[in-house]
Amino acid sequence: MPQKLELPHFFPVTCHTKYVGLGSTFVVIKGQNTDGLRFISEALSKGATTIVVERGVPLSGCIQKEIYAAGALCKTVHNTRVALATLSAEAAGYPAQKLKLLGITGTKGKTTTAFILKHLLQSVGKKVALLSTVHNKINNTIFKAPLTTPQPDYLHQFFKLCVQEDIEYVVMETAAQATTFKRLEGLELDGLIFTNLDREHGELYPTMQSYFKAKQSLCTYLKKDAHLLVNNDDEWGKKLLKKHLGKTFGQVKANYCFELLCEYECDLNGNRFLFSTVPGLFNAYNVVAAVSLCLSLGLFLPDLEKGLLSIPKIPGRLEEYKLKKGVRAFIDYAHTPASFKALFETVQEWTDHITVVFGAGGGKDHDKRPLMGNIAGRLTNTVIVTTDNPRFEDPQIIADQIVAGIEQEDLCKVIVLLDRAAAIKKALELTPSKGVILLLGKGPDEYQIIQDQKIPFHEKLLLLGQI
Repeated sequence: MPQKLELPHFFPVTCHTKYVGLGSTFVVIKGQNTDGLRFISEALSKGATTIVVERGVPLSGCIQKEIYAAGALCKTVHNTRVALATLSAEAAGYPAQKLKLLGITGTKGKTTTAFILKHLLQSVGKKVALLSTVHNKINNTIFKAPLTTPQPDYLHQFFKLCVQEDIEYVVMETAAQATTFKRLEGLELDGLIFTNLDREHGELYPTMQSYFKAKQSLCTYLKKDAHLLVNNDDEWGKKLLKKHLGKTFGQVKANYCFELLCEYECDLNGNRFLFSTVPGLFNAYNVVAAVSLCLSLGLFLPDLEKGLLSIPKIPGRLEEYKLKKGVRAFIDYAHTPASFKALFETVQEWTDHITVVFGAGGGKDHDKRPLMGNIAGRLTNTVIVTTDNPRFEDPQIIADQIVAGIEQEDLCKVIVLLDRAAAIKKALELTPSKGVILLLGKGPDEYQIIQDQKIPFHEKLLLLGQI
C-alpha cells in the first residue's frame, strides 16, 4: 500500500506561527485582519531563528529585546510579501521550475474548469496535481485547501512534494488576491485560462476596473511560450484579448469559440465532441476552456474522448441529491449575481418550481447582496434568505440587505430564516413534487464561520436524511 503523502508540519520559511519550528524564518506580514507583529514572540518561542520585517515598520523595545535574547537575526526588506515568496522558493529548492503550472482565473468557473482540466490530462496519462478552492491533491492524497491560491510558504512546499512524486503538471486556481498579495512572485505559468469577470470581492476591489486590473496582472506571470485562453463571449475577456493579443509572451493566444449543440455536445472551431455529467451552458464554457488548453498543449480531441465521457462530479458544484416526492436538491457554491442568473436560467429548464436557500458572507462585498436578492426574486418561486458565513457581521443586517433588492411584487415569495438548518428544513417542507431545491453559497464547506469560529455544519447530512 503506497505511503500517504504529507506536507511538513513546520516550514523553513513561513508567515504563520502554525508552521514555525526550530530554525524557521518568520516573515512578518500585515494582513487584512491581523498584524504579524503581534506574533513575533510566539514565533520566537516556537524556534524561529530569523525574523523578517518590512523596512520602516517600528519594532517595540520589548520585541527587539526578545529577538536579541533568543539569539535570532532580524532582517529588513522592502516588501515582506515579496520576501515570503522569494525566501520560500529558495528554501524549497525552487521546485516550481521543474513543473508546468497551469492557472485558471475568473469570477466563476475556476474550480469546475480546474477539476475538468486535471481529469482530462490524467486521462491521457499525465501526472497532475491540483490546487483548488475545494481541496488540493497530489496523486491520491487530498490536502485541505487553506485558500483558493495559498500563501507562498505553503505553495512551495506543495510544489516540492509534487517534484518528489514526479508530477508534470500543476493545475491551480489563481485568484485576483494572489497577485494583489504577491503570492505568485517568482512563478511562471505555462498556461492561463480566463473564464469571465463579474462583480466580486468588492471589499478589496471597489470598481470592476480595479478587479480587472488585478486579474489582468496574472498575464505578467506567463512564460514567453505560454498559452493564454480567453472567453471571448465575456466583455472583460474581450478587453483582455485586446490588451494582450499582440504581446510576445503568448505562443498561443486564443479565444475559445464554440456552439452548444445540445446539453452535452459542443462544436469547438468545427470539431464536435460529447462530454458527460456537467449540464448547463455555463458548464459547457468550463469544459471548452479545459479542452482548448489541452489542444494548445499539443493534445488532440480523439486523445481526450475517453476523459470527456467520464468527467467526475465536482464537490459542491451542482451536486445533486434525489429526495422524496421526486424533489431534486442541488448544493452549489454560487455566490455572485452572475452565477445566480446562470444557474437559475439553467434550472428553469428542468422544473416548474425552484426553491432557493442562500445568504451572503460577512466581511465581503456588500453591494452584490441586493443584486443577488433581486435575481432570486425574479427567477425562482420560493426564496429563503438565511445565513452563510456571517463572520463578524450581524446576520439580520446581511439578510435585510439581500431582501432590499427584491422587487415589491416578488416579496410574497420570501421567507427570512436565519438558522440555516431550519431554512433547509423549511425548503424541504415547501417544495412541491418534482420541484428543485438549490442550496447556494456554501458548496462543499462543512462549516459556518461565525465571528472567528468555524462551527461544524453539514448541508449534505440534512439532505441525506430525506432520501
